[in-house]
Amino acid sequence: MLQSRVLVIALILLLSTTLPEVHSKSVFERDRRDWLVVPDAVASYVYEAVNKVSPRAGQFLVDAAQTPAVVATRNFLIRETTKLSIMAEQLIEKIKNVWARVRGY
Repeated sequence: MLQSRVLVIALILLLSTTLPEVHSKSVFERDRRDWLVVPDAVASYVYEAVNKVSPRAGQFLVDAAQTPAVVATRNFLIRETTKLSIMAEQLIEKIKNVWARVRGY
């Protein structure tokens, strides 16, 4: 029983769930900087499936997702992936500029 709870908490940490945000975001939106859209969507589907089978287990998932450790981890991941996304966009722009110069000569 303890192992299954640890597994559930690990799953939540990996997928990070914020249920209201998941339904408001498009997974396939092109200009989306937030790379956590897909894990949020997967976490939402996992929650919905677990909640259908056992509302008590679904409530446990919701409670576990709102613990300070999970919230802090999720916020850290959001900050870091946002930084990486901005850096990747800047790199792509620099590559485009260099390529335009190379093609121009």
